Amino acid sequence: MAGIDAFGTQLKRDSTGAGAFVLIANVGDIDGPSRAREAIEVTAHDSPDAYREFVKGLKDGGEVSATINFDPGDSSHQALDGDFEEKDLRAYQLIALPGDPDELTVQFNALITDLSDTYPVEDKMERSVTFKISGKPTFTYA
Repeated sequence: MAGIDAFGTQLKRDSTGAGAFVLIANVGDIDGPSRAREAIEVTAHDSPDAYREFVKGLKDGGEVSATINFDPGDSSHQALDGDFEEKDLRAYQLIALPGDPDELTVQFNALITDLSDTYPVEDKMERSVTFKISGKPTFTYA
């Protein structure tokens, strides 16, 4: 197969802190998580063939970003304002291919680092949100 259509991917937030995940409505494009890992250089004068040497360092869970067709009256959009203001981390889920045999769920704890709204003259209102993942995201393949 050359590719899989991502249409229908869901972004959810834990509304209670006890694993009650609720859909964030009208989500458009989603990016991430963009995981990264440090490379610690350990090159020494006696490194073989004068090549730099590295060992694995700390990992970063990365970020998830989304663009939302913003509706100020939607409770899931209002909840993101509260998530931005709170001090504690919150759990979120990204579900690709929901209900499909190849479903992928990525669960992560995060804080919102960017919450931006736009109100263009000749287009829809949009909200952009960036989640900074804290700790290790969990990938569950169906």
